[in-house]
Amino acid sequence: MWMMLQKDNPEDYVIATGTNHSVKEFLELAFSSVGLHWEDFVVTDPKLMRPAEVDHLLGDASKAKKNLGWQPEVDFKGLVHMMVEADMARYKAQMRT
Repeated sequence: MWMMLQKDNPEDYVIATGTNHSVKEFLELAFSSVGLHWEDFVVTDPKLMRPAEVDHLLGDASKAKKNLGWQPEVDFKGLVHMMVEADMARYKAQMRT
């Protein structure tokens, strides 16, 4: 974000790892990091499924790399871990009040 704000002219950038992962992979990592099985907590409603599923979604951060010199420093697993840790810290702080 800081690098984007240093530019003279504002532009849109995609910030992505360049790898694709499923929601299921996200759930498996997030729940297992706190010792839980996602299947015990997540319910899938077939009515909410996309009628025509997109086979492949992949963020292209090449513009950010070219114009800003940016590249990802955290992989998918690390990002999920950071997100869960932040949620757990917030939860623990709420429990103390």
